[in-house]
Amino acid sequence: MIVAIGSDLCNIDRIQNSLERWGEKFENRVFTDIEIAKGNSRPFTKAGTLAKRFAAKEAFSKAVGTGFKRGVFMKDIGVVNMRSGAPTLQLNGGSAARLAEITPAGHLAVIHLTLTDDHPWAQAFVVIEARPL
Repeated sequence: MIVAIGSDLCNIDRIQNSLERWGEKFENRVFTDIEIAKGNSRPFTKAGTLAKRFAAKEAFSKAVGTGFKRGVFMKDIGVVNMRSGAPTLQLNGGSAARLAEITPAGHLAVIHLTLTDDHPWAQAFVVIEARPL
């Protein structure tokens, strides 16, 4: 069953401006080491790569119904790729705790994530599924 859905649309130019203004300070505050490495591996599309990940964090925070409050922080939500290459989220801290709170007893939470960008926009959708154990 679907437990929650979240989406976000992020302006790539906004992320580019933040990178230019704040540099590593912005990156380290918002993104995980894996996300920063992914962005750095794509120098010509770094802002778009990070904008998609920013949108994924926002989409997750909306799906769990908190925004970035109640222990849900951007750094605790990281986009990683499964072996197949498909993106998913790796959660830590309050973000993982909030997911556990909304997952019905006797179920496993499965996160589905889709990312896309077409300059100047990056978009993410998060669907949280609860599968019976």
